[in-house]
Amino acid sequence: MNPLRWSFRSRYLAGFLACAVLLAYALYVQFVEGLMPCEFCILQRIAFAALGGVFLVGGLHAPKAKAGRRVYAGLASLAALAGAVVAGRHLWVQLFPPEIPTCGAGLEFRVAQQGWLGAIQKVLTASGDCSMIDWTFLGLGMPGWTLLWYLGLGLWAVLAVRAPRKSS
Repeated sequence: MNPLRWSFRSRYLAGFLACAVLLAYALYVQFVEGLMPCEFCILQRIAFAALGGVFLVGGLHAPKAKAGRRVYAGLASLAALAGAVVAGRHLWVQLFPPEIPTCGAGLEFRVAQQGWLGAIQKVLTASGDCSMIDWTFLGLGMPGWTLLWYLGLGLWAVLAVRAPRKSS
């Protein structure tokens, strides 16, 4: 079955499934393998959840009009872009580790003290443990793989606008 011939609904539900599998793997790595997520990883999970939510709602709604499809593509693109920015920054921190050996206070503490915007700003300037590379696959660490997934899923969401109007 050629994915290029899938309907908008099928493409968006497949996007949701991909996000769900990626989040399930992240939870597996955390709770079974014992690899605790850093603050960047938590923000990337939030972005995958947001992207998956857009894919799910878009897939269930499956608008026939191009304008409706473009709205979902725009929302999915925003979530994918946000995730890509965080993953890119995480990758940068891993490639060029700072001199300070710790990421600092936990995300919950930062949100309570500085609010979400202040906490996100602080996370994006993280250091230390966030630069550790504890997991690789084919020579690429987790932030590199998530960056590729964000770019691929963002493109997938945009290309779905031109999907056939029939259900599959």
